[in-house]
Amino acid sequence: MVRNPARQDQVLTRIPEEFDASFQPVIGAPVTLRPLRPEDLDIETAFVEGLSPETRASRLLGGAIRATREYLERLTRVDYARDMALAATVMLEGRETLIGVARYALDADGESGEFALVIADAWQGRGIGRKMLEKLVAVAKRRGLRRIYGDTLSINRPMLDLAKALAFELTRHPGDSSLTRVTLDLRKLGSE
Repeated sequence: MVRNPARQDQVLTRIPEEFDASFQPVIGAPVTLRPLRPEDLDIETAFVEGLSPETRASRLLGGAIRATREYLERLTRVDYARDMALAATVMLEGRETLIGVARYALDADGESGEFALVIADAWQGRGIGRKMLEKLVAVAKRRGLRRIYGDTLSINRPMLDLAKALAFELTRHPGDSSLTRVTLDLRKLGSE
């Protein structure tokens, strides 16, 4: 759960288009990875509203966060000088459709970032989450972060398995036994 999406009144910096990429998932249409933009509000809204109760509970940590219009606007207004939000989109019936979001928010220490990842139910299990998290890790390393971490429900096996596969360290959350904290020390990774 990323706690501090960009405030609505923040001035956005240039959207970093150099992070655009595309790939072919195991099954399905080609996927484009690109930074999330303010004009993505409608597809972000459709994405969140289309999540199953189970995915919503896992992503929003049991529903602790209400997905109001104001909250969704904040999610699409990213301060790219500090933070990163990657959108995974596909073209369905001639329209761009959001199928995943990976983001991190820089901590006050300027060296760590809290990340979050969610994939639309119909697109889970196709390697999209892995590609997105790998890209997010590469961006964080390139930008000089020392570590990224995230909190997930301890029963969210797919996310915990993905974190393990990408060499994240898993520990019990210090303040909530229902959560597991996954942490990756970016200094231990090889160069890109």
